[in-house]
Amino acid sequence: MQLSPRQLEIVRLVRLHAPITGEQIAEMLQLSRPTIRSDLALLVMLGHLDAKPKVGYFPGQASTRDEPGAAGIAMMKVKDVQSLPVVIRESATVNDAVVTLFMENVGSLIVADDSGALAGVISRKDLLKVTLGNPGASAMPVGLVMTRHPNVVTVSPDDTVLDAGRKMIHHQVDGLPVVVRHPDDPAKWEVVGRITKTTMTKLLVGMTGAIDT
Repeated sequence: MQLSPRQLEIVRLVRLHAPITGEQIAEMLQLSRPTIRSDLALLVMLGHLDAKPKVGYFPGQASTRDEPGAAGIAMMKVKDVQSLPVVIRESATVNDAVVTLFMENVGSLIVADDSGALAGVISRKDLLKVTLGNPGASAMPVGLVMTRHPNVVTVSPDDTVLDAGRKMIHHQVDGLPVVVRHPDDPAKWEVVGRITKTTMTKLLVGMTGAIDT
């Protein structure tokens, strides 16, 4: 049976984020849970998904057999695989950034201005450079340390995973902010997600069907 575009999208989301609940899938699709209930039931019945009560959905046997090749994954949209951005304000201190970095277990932080627009990015390397031999660094605002927006490499939700991967390699960065035009100021960018080398690794492992249980 040929799956609809929405059903294929659901299968892709489950492959990437399993275990994942129906509510989380609906939120990623920007739909209500009842809207996708019949899709989920059909996908489970056909073996594309497995479901565990109180846990969520997993790829089923049919999904594993039909796993897309490298070309299919490369042409997936960034919006299909992006994760939530970890954002701090431009007025936050270096100490705030260090704490957030380790609490969220990420390699870099996205810095936003008071309007929520992209102001820059600060990485572990940036923080290490400024703190070594500088006892007063912890009180410095991150705006003095970050890589500022004109020099930040970004990606849009509708770019392909291949586009994102090429940008990461070319610019030698570990992740990219996913941005759209700011609703209040088209000259600025609003951050709606992030895509990282970890995302790429999960896609590669998922393609081989070798995800740990």
